[in-house]
Amino acid sequence: MKYEQIPAELFLRNRQRFVREMKPHTIAIFNANDQMPRSGDQYYPFKQNSGLLYLSGIDQEESMLVLFPDCPREGFQELLLIKRTNEHIAIWEGHKYTKEEAREASGIQKVLFLDEAEVILHELILLAEGIYLNLNENDRFITPVESRDDRYARHLAQKYPAHQRHRAAPILKKLQMVKGPQELALIQHSIDITGKAFRRVLEFVKPGVWEYEIEAEIIHEFIRNRCTGHAYEPIIASGPSACVLHYTENNRQCLAGDVLLLDFGSEYANYAADLSRSIPVSGQFTPRQKAVYNAVLQVMREAQTLLVPGNTLDELNKEVGKIMESALIDLGLLSRAEVEKQDDNHPLYKKYFMHGVSHHLGLDVHDVCLRYEPFRAGMVFTCEPGIYIAEEQLGIRLENDILITDNGPIDLFKNIPIEADEIETYMQAPVLN
Repeated sequence: MKYEQIPAELFLRNRQRFVREMKPHTIAIFNANDQMPRSGDQYYPFKQNSGLLYLSGIDQEESMLVLFPDCPREGFQELLLIKRTNEHIAIWEGHKYTKEEAREASGIQKVLFLDEAEVILHELILLAEGIYLNLNENDRFITPVESRDDRYARHLAQKYPAHQRHRAAPILKKLQMVKGPQELALIQHSIDITGKAFRRVLEFVKPGVWEYEIEAEIIHEFIRNRCTGHAYEPIIASGPSACVLHYTENNRQCLAGDVLLLDFGSEYANYAADLSRSIPVSGQFTPRQKAVYNAVLQVMREAQTLLVPGNTLDELNKEVGKIMESALIDLGLLSRAEVEKQDDNHPLYKKYFMHGVSHHLGLDVHDVCLRYEPFRAGMVFTCEPGIYIAEEQLGIRLENDILITDNGPIDLFKNIPIEADEIETYMQAPVLN
């Protein structure tokens, strides 16, 4: 890992919170993510399972975490199982955790090797009355790819059919939605690095550069600041490409007069940032571009005021829809008469703003959540309105990350340029070598 090791106190606290939610006499088992084959003898870059990482801090493949707070066997209330290394692995793959390093990273004292798991887990499971399984329960995502946890759940169901099985995901969602001080510091650090990359882009962009060159500038800044890389596939979308919501080809030349939509964020210590900005390739917006830009910025500012305890995502999106409706009327994209006659189930603003305005942010850019739970202090949300006018080859989206507190929302991007005039001034300033 490139990032500095996170103090184990964070993961100790997370485990304490998790086991308080477990039913009596149950055991919870978490597996590392698989190494996903790419082709030949290569794997895709490894990304740790967020649940296991959240509870242990262990950022390595072939790891298992076992939590059994009522275990009658002394010393086995917490157990970490890690990959046993050897000289061949050390030469070909590099260093792996020693037991002492795993103890230091996680705060877990009982550390064994994964090849010892079958015998010890058989005993522990027979001592338990139920098993918590860590499965991917994202309600907006269905994947045909089976995870390590999926396979393990099927194995346990066959081998221990009389045991009750429980879901770890609802507990993790409840806990992970609310960030503590250490997590907020990591998110802020990732955001600060993302801001550095954005300023680098402002100095670099001019007519004639290619979108992939801009992507290269971003990853340069990420890696030099000890990030793993991108928190998600970056969107570098100029001109008409900005109207494609998940455009990631990043292979078009940026032309004079284009607006360039940027949507990227760094991943530092597995914590994500998520930024969107729209900038003029020529260094100055046209009057129409600036009018649309300022409309999106105003919607964003009004939307941020709604990120308060007690609100919900559904209510937030409804209210922002009304705000956006008014903005589109002012821009001449909708008429008030049309809006008054619209089908409320299919609002007209959706033609120009077709996505939600917020999502949770944390260990994943679309962080785990209980979607219908009211907002609480400590939650971090994106705020990302946009207006996409395909017939004008113009797409503008602005996005900051917002912390909900009992004293009002805090913009974690407060030091990153966003005003249209500020963007223009920054792009037109001479670059100092």
